[in-house]
Formats: sequence, structure tokens, C-alpha cells
Amino acid sequence: MGIVEATCREPAQARAWPSKDQRADTHPTAMASRATPGELQEEATCSLCLGYLMEPVTIACGHNFCRACLTGHCEERGAGGLTCPQCRAPFQKGQFKPNTQLNNIVQKLRQLGPGQGEGLCEGHQKRLKLFYEDYGAAVCLVCEKSRDHKSHRVVPMEEAAAQEDQEQFEAHVKMLREEREKLLGWKATGEEKSQEYLKQTRAAWQKIVAEFQQQRHFLEEQERLLLAQLQKLDEELVTHQTERGRKLAEQISCLSEQIGELEGKCQKPASESQQDIGSTLSRREEGQAQQPEEMAPDLEERVRDFSQQTAVLSKSLRAFRDTLPAALAAQRGYNPADVTLDPDTAHPNLVLWDDGKSVKWEHAEQPLPDTPERFDSWFCVLGREGFTAGRHCWEVELRNGEHWGVGVAKESMNRRGEFSRSPQGGIWAVWRYNERFLALTDPETPLQLTAPSRIRVCLDCDRGQVTFIDATAEAPIFTFPPGSLPGERIRPWLMVGWAVFPFKLHP
Repeated sequence: MGIVEATCREPAQARAWPSKDQRADTHPTAMASRATPGELQEEATCSLCLGYLMEPVTIACGHNFCRACLTGHCEERGAGGLTCPQCRAPFQKGQFKPNTQLNNIVQKLRQLGPGQGEGLCEGHQKRLKLFYEDYGAAVCLVCEKSRDHKSHRVVPMEEAAAQEDQEQFEAHVKMLREEREKLLGWKATGEEKSQEYLKQTRAAWQKIVAEFQQQRHFLEEQERLLLAQLQKLDEELVTHQTERGRKLAEQISCLSEQIGELEGKCQKPASESQQDIGSTLSRREEGQAQQPEEMAPDLEERVRDFSQQTAVLSKSLRAFRDTLPAALAAQRGYNPADVTLDPDTAHPNLVLWDDGKSVKWEHAEQPLPDTPERFDSWFCVLGREGFTAGRHCWEVELRNGEHWGVGVAKESMNRRGEFSRSPQGGIWAVWRYNERFLALTDPETPLQLTAPSRIRVCLDCDRGQVTFIDATAEAPIFTFPPGSLPGERIRPWLMVGWAVFPFKLHP
């Protein structure tokens, strides 16, 4: 049959390459269980002219064609055996009938307007069967036969779709491989850093063990030497005391004999006793009692030296014990803070020492000025020092007590009446009530904790974080995470409950 040729638009104006959804009706994998506009258009398309059916007629096998197209097909085949152009089923010339219902559907599809029918060429209203690779546009068979596009490379739509899918798959695979390489790189870098960190921690472990072992050996040697010297001095003191006792015993025995002799002569007649009195008195003068020295001068000096050495030893070991945690904290980036307590904030039941570092609770209230700065409900006190930047640490010696709180507070917190013991109330602290230990979060966080005697408070203003450590066991207690603290002045905070022994602050 002849085909009426129409002027085709340039590929730049041709319909753009349809999306997956738009070409789902032409793709081999399209679902057949759901009727789509593309499938309706397929049913309304003549397989001979690839356009909408014009006066559709149906032959015996059930396929539909334009009346003019089918008539032309019959004329080309002649009077011989005619077969259906689609399924090759035989039919007789003139044995076809109009399909009115299908014609109505075609007319409604036409009313969508040019280019609105999904999968149709805007210029020819034909199915988009081909794809121009040069321009990336889908075209119909009429466009492909145009003189303007003779030199253009075209491929079937299914092949173009498969090629695009392949390109998309390859691009996705490439992206996944790049992601995998990135992850492998991160994994290798992380493992390398972890190995380096493990190497450093194990070296530090060995060094710490060696240092403390060396210090233990040194202290044990000093202990052995001091105790040996003290043992020798002890033996010399015992020897001296024994010798002194012996001499005193001899003098006592001699005096006892003289006393007995004189008492015996006193009982004789005076004429007889007068004869021996002179000799007895002369012997008394010769054997007059002499006091042995209490202690040899060198022994006394050595005892004084040992007393002084003991005091120095005690002071040195105490200073070492007190300064080592602070030095370690400073090495971790925390600066030991010399915290003192602010008497203007102390509750009237709290008594502060003159040094400003110790506080205790007493039953009787003190006659103190009732100012806005002073706590009047809870037995609290703030530190004088406030911090807005940097990393600081200090320790609180608890001594005793079953009701206390240790932490920090924002300077602007409410100190009058009741207030929330939580970050909402401006407090970040750990708390003890009887045998319960809590972190004052909201809600409170129970802590599995053995009563500490010393708590280290580590305040990181730059990160807005505060950490509590059992300073005796060097064990973490609780950490309020970064960003917990507000960007304002932060002060040390104590709550001293009733029947609590004095609290003491240390750098």
C-alpha cells in the first residue's frame, strides 16, 4: 500500500526520550495485568500504517485494521489466498465488518490532542518505535523515512531502552564500586590507626607497669633500709636501757644492804654502835648513789633524726599522693583548679572553714544576711571561682555522710525556694541519698557505685561537658555529654546533707 509522506520536524523538536514509566507500554518487561494508556493506544493502532485506526474493521481472526489499509492489502495480494497481516490466519476478501465500539475508543484517544497520547509521535500520531542515538530522541517510522534523517543512526526502542538500562546499571555498579573502595579505604585507614593506637596503649601499659614496679622496688628498698636502721637503733636502746637498769639495780642492792646493816646496829647498845658508826658512814660516802645517764647523746640524736625522717617521709608520700592525680589530669588537658567556697552563697546551716575549702552541716542556723545570692531551701554552696572557657578539674573529699551532692551549676540558677535538681534547674551533678547513687539527669539516672571518698570533677567548658571520676579508684562515675552545659559562667556546686562530716576541696 502507498504511504502518505508528511514533513517531519527536526530531531531537536522531536519528542524527548521517554522515561521508564513513559515507555513501560513498549518495554518487553511491562506488566500485562494492568491496562495502561500505552496499551490502549496499541489496541487503537493499525499494524499496517502504525497510525490510529481509521474506520476500523475486524476480520475473522479478531484483529483490527483501517478499512483503507486492509482494502489496499487485499488489492496487493490479489484474488489469491489472503492471510491476516498479524497472525497469518486466512480470511476471505470482503469478509470483514466495522468495529463501532473500537472506533469510539479511537475517537476519544484522538481528543487527547497531538502529543498527549502516551508513546506517540507529536507530528504523525504514530507509535514511537525508534530512537535516534545521535540526538537522544524517540521517533516513529514515518520520521525515520524522512529525507532529513536518512544519515541518522536509529535503533529499535527496545534496544535503546535495554542500552539505557545497561548504561544505568553500569553507572550504578561503578558508583557502588567507588563507594566500596571508599569504605575499604576508610577501613584500612581505621585499622591502621587502631593498630597504631593499640601499639601506643600497650607501650603505655608496659611503661606504667615498669614505672610503678620500679617505684615499688625503690620504696621497698627504702623501707628495708629505714626499718633495718630502726631495728639497730631499737636494739641499742634496749641494750642501753638494760645496762642502765643493771647499774641502778646494783646501787639499789648496795643501799639495801647498808640500810639493813644500819638498822641492825641501831638495835645494839650505844657503846657498841658507836664503835662502828664512823666506818659505816665513811662507806656510805664512798658508795653514794649516782644517776646513770638517761640516754647516750648519740642515741638521742639518732632518735630525733628518725622522727624527722618519718615526718619528711609522711609529708613526701602525702604530697605525691595528692599531686599525682592532679598532674595526670593536667596531662589529659585539664588544669587543676584551686577552688574555694563562697560564703555569700552558703545556706545558713552550713559552716565554712577559714581556708574556704571545707564545709560542714550543723543543726543550728547561723545569723547570716538573707541575700538573693544565698541558698535558703537546700543545704547548698557555690564555689567562688567561675569558668567560661577551658578545661578544669578539682576534687571533693567527702569524708562521710549518706546525703550529699557534688557537681557544677550555672551562675544564674535560682537559689531561693525549691528548684529542680537537674540540668533544667541549672545543676549537673551526682547525688547520694542513703544507699542510692544518682546522676541528676531528667529523669534521674541510677548509678551502680560504691560509696566514693573522693570525687574528681572534670569540667570542659569548650565542649559543654562535665565528667565525674572516683579519684581513689580512678574509675569513671558519670559523664554529662558534650553540649549539656549552657554557654554561661559555670561554678562548682555542693549539697551538704544533715549528719555529714566536713567536705573538703582539693585542686
